[in-house]
Amino acid sequence: MELLRPADAARELGISYPTLKQWIYNGRLTSIRTPGGHHRIPRDEIRRLADPGSVADPERGPARGPSISGRNKLRGTVVGVRSEGLLSEVRLDVNGQLVTAIITRGAAEDLGLRPGVQAQALIKATEVMVIRE
Repeated sequence: MELLRPADAARELGISYPTLKQWIYNGRLTSIRTPGGHHRIPRDEIRRLADPGSVADPERGPARGPSISGRNKLRGTVVGVRSEGLLSEVRLDVNGQLVTAIITRGAAEDLGLRPGVQAQALIKATEVMVIRE
């Protein structure tokens, strides 16, 4: 079994060393301890986390590690896709709340978006407004 040092594993996953250490501490990533108490990461763990088909825990983010700067990710289920021309309206049910996004038709097709598919809405905005009900 091939074992990697944490710094090498972090580099391969495209994450920071501190993030990798947190993943070890919170159980997201399995490590093996050397007799001297140092962590070593099995190559199989790198493959598991780098697999784009693996499923992420909503509390911990994407399974392959943070590859984007946006942190406002809402996991939900696609409940509708309406396409016209170059654009598609995608509706996600996020815990009973609807989130609507307008994306290119090509992106919706490439992602295979259709009702019942699990997806995430990434919200990146420079301002948030609150309206009193």
